Amino acid sequence: MSDAPSPRNETPEEPPQAPLIEHLIELRSRLMRAVVAILLIFLALYAFSNNIYTFVADPLMALLPPGSQMIATEVASPFLAPFKLTLVVAVFIAIPFVLHQFWAFIAPGLYENEKVLAVPLLASSVLLFYGGAAFAYYAVFPLLFDFFVHTGPENVAVMTDINQYLNFVLKLFFAFGVAFEIPIATFLLIWTGATTVESLSKKRPYIVLGCFVVGMLMTPPDIISQSLLAVPMWLLYEIGILAGRVLRGRRRKKEEADEVE
Repeated sequence: MSDAPSPRNETPEEPPQAPLIEHLIELRSRLMRAVVAILLIFLALYAFSNNIYTFVADPLMALLPPGSQMIATEVASPFLAPFKLTLVVAVFIAIPFVLHQFWAFIAPGLYENEKVLAVPLLASSVLLFYGGAAFAYYAVFPLLFDFFVHTGPENVAVMTDINQYLNFVLKLFFAFGVAFEIPIATFLLIWTGATTVESLSKKRPYIVLGCFVVGMLMTPPDIISQSLLAVPMWLLYEIGILAGRVLRGRRRKKEEADEVE
């Protein structure tokens, strides 16, 4: 009687984890590069933190009576306000590099036609965000602060706390920067097929109403700042629809060319 072969102790093969680990390592590397870039820019700008704050405060200070100045109601505000602003400016300046790291991470998984479109969209989104912040600083702030300074009672002296002012302007910078991204969002909705140009055109009255609602929620409670945000949002929405029409026309031409071939 021969001995039966003993079954081998085989363990089921584990799914390969190397690709996932490699992706996680690359993601960590990209994030670290972005953080290091922000820190380097922050260290380079920190010596000028007071000058940066002065530049941001100029739209208000230019409208105050001669001899007026801001105040600090908290002990650490003279240090923390310029520090916080410099850090935000460092992130603001590093946005192109941060997006480049993001692009380098996702690019290998994209198709060629997606790569061709993604680069202009990323560049446009950065420029539009910068444009929104610049519009807030050069167009909105002078009108807004002029309204606030000259509508108060005559016997009330305007002495703004530096920390409260910083929080106020950063909120507006972010609101206008994000609002100026509307053409990109509209174009992506049309490009991905989530909606159509005709559908967006029919919803125009609701979009205009929504722009004023967003303006009411993201700006101070006055009609000037609300309108200064809502009207550009509506115009940018129209630009997005126009870009969608151009995209649709190019798709039709390409389809007709393919049919002819």
